[in-house]
Amino acid sequence: MVLNPNDPDDLKGLIRESYRIEGITLGECRSIFLDWVLGLPAGADHTAPVRRLLATYASEPADHPMTQTLTASLTAPSTARRRGGRSARVAD
Repeated sequence: MVLNPNDPDDLKGLIRESYRIEGITLGECRSIFLDWVLGLPAGADHTAPVRRLLATYASEPADHPMTQTLTASLTAPSTARRRGGRSARVAD
């Protein structure tokens, strides 16, 4: 593994390499992104580094699977509507 000290947001070069892989799929980019996120310090917020990475790769096509993955990671997850288990059966 080659570390990239020039990019503190992508030390392992995972995001950089994903943009170099011809024909990479959305699923592969999601897997690479998961590896990248797991490499962040525990409890670290990923939004600032993702915004900087998107700025770094702004010249890449907007429909590139990694651009789509990075952009989607900035969207807050929807709130859960369904409660399961005991809490769904018992009134508060």
